[in-house]
Amino acid sequence: MKITAIIPARYGSTRLPGKPLIEIKGKPLIQYVYERVKASSAQQVIVATDDERILSRVKEFGGEAVLTSPHHYSGTERVAEAAADVKSDIIVNVQGDEPLIRPEDINRAISPLQQDPTIKMTTLVSPLLGGADLYNPHVVKVVVDLDGFALYFSRSPIPYAKDLQQTIDDDLIRGSELVKGLRKKQKETYWQHIGVYAFRKDFLLKITRLPPGPLEEQEGLEQLRVLENGYKIKTIVASGPSIGIDTPEDVQRFKDLI
Repeated sequence: MKITAIIPARYGSTRLPGKPLIEIKGKPLIQYVYERVKASSAQQVIVATDDERILSRVKEFGGEAVLTSPHHYSGTERVAEAAADVKSDIIVNVQGDEPLIRPEDINRAISPLQQDPTIKMTTLVSPLLGGADLYNPHVVKVVVDLDGFALYFSRSPIPYAKDLQQTIDDDLIRGSELVKGLRKKQKETYWQHIGVYAFRKDFLLKITRLPPGPLEEQEGLEQLRVLENGYKIKTIVASGPSIGIDTPEDVQRFKDLI
């Protein structure tokens, strides 16, 4: 079973333009991601980009890259274009702004597809421990069913904590105090989404031919297209949290960690 990992890397990020090429301690952001993915069990790693500058930079550090259309609605559509010409059974989409993604977590996302032929797609999650992240729209939350399949993804704080209504209403105690106030059982229902998806190739090509649904457009979350069309996404618990780079503050946070 051949596995190809594809990293979508768009130059024109609305929040952080030129994000893949931001230099951090002598290396572009995209190189950190590429090296992490290369250490996974994927036999092939490709950067799929819409920009010649990213293409050139990836090739400079010895990576493989392809140029894709600048008109894709999402990173998954960009991955699908690159995957169409790849002879592979499983395609892994690793977001180009996850420089601390663990190779073993990429392998965790792949494993269910190798073991269960009924699973078409997986993604990674991690316990949401920080109260501030619960209200941060850049940190995507997910609720799951009892079998670990995603019920919904949102930029909003989900699920709603009805027992802490007063805390939620009081802006002075919002954030970290909210999470501290949750009982142990309640805390186990808060999950953060990590930007890694593993697909069977045929399912990836099928889902990206469908138009974006209203929930995907409203939340700006590409994975909602799968749920809106009645398909399932198996969530896999990662070995630890990751950091998505969306703002200058995230860049500084990453610098401080390496």
